[in-house]
Amino acid sequence: MDALTLLLTRRSMSHLTTPAPEGQSLDNILAAGMRAPDHGALRPWHFVVIQNEGLYKFGQLLEKAAINANLGKGVEEKAKKAPLRAPLIIAVIAKIVVDAKIPAWEQVVTAGCCVHAMQMAAVAQGFDGIWRTGSWTTDPVVRSGLACQEHDKIVGFLYLGTPKFNLPIKGTAQDIKDFVTYY
Repeated sequence: MDALTLLLTRRSMSHLTTPAPEGQSLDNILAAGMRAPDHGALRPWHFVVIQNEGLYKFGQLLEKAAINANLGKGVEEKAKKAPLRAPLIIAVIAKIVVDAKIPAWEQVVTAGCCVHAMQMAAVAQGFDGIWRTGSWTTDPVVRSGLACQEHDKIVGFLYLGTPKFNLPIKGTAQDIKDFVTYY
C-alpha cells in the first residue's frame, strides 16, 4: 500500500483479534513512532507495550482505578475486560521536559504524532487498530501503574491486532471543503 492511499483510507478499527504485531512488525511500529516530528529533539515519549499476561494485569489496573473512583460494579467489570478487546495495546506517554524551551503542549502533540505513526505502520503491515483515550489517561491509579511522573501525560492507548472484518471507509475527499479556509 502506498503512503497516500494509507493516509486517505485511514480508519479506526475496534473489532480486533489475533494475531497481533510481533517481532519485526512490532519493531517497525515502534520505530515509526520514534520518527514523529520532534521540535528540539527532546524525544518526549515513552511506549508501554501491553500484551499476553500484561493485558490481564492492565485490566486489573483499570479495575482498581474504577474501584478507587467508586464507579460501580458494572464499570469495574467493564474496565477489567477492556484490554481484552485487542491482543496488543501500546500506551503512549508524553514525557514532558519541564525546563525545555519547547512548550509542554508541543511535547504532547509530538507524542500524539507517535500514536498516529504507529497506527499507520500497523495498517501498512496488514494489522489495524484504534486509538483510545478517555478518563483512564488522567486517572491517578492508572498513571501510577504506568510509572508516570508528575508532568507526564498519557496521550492514549493504541489497541492493535488483526481486523475481524473489513469496514467501509467513512467520508470522502469532498468533505474537506467544510474544514478548510484558504487565506
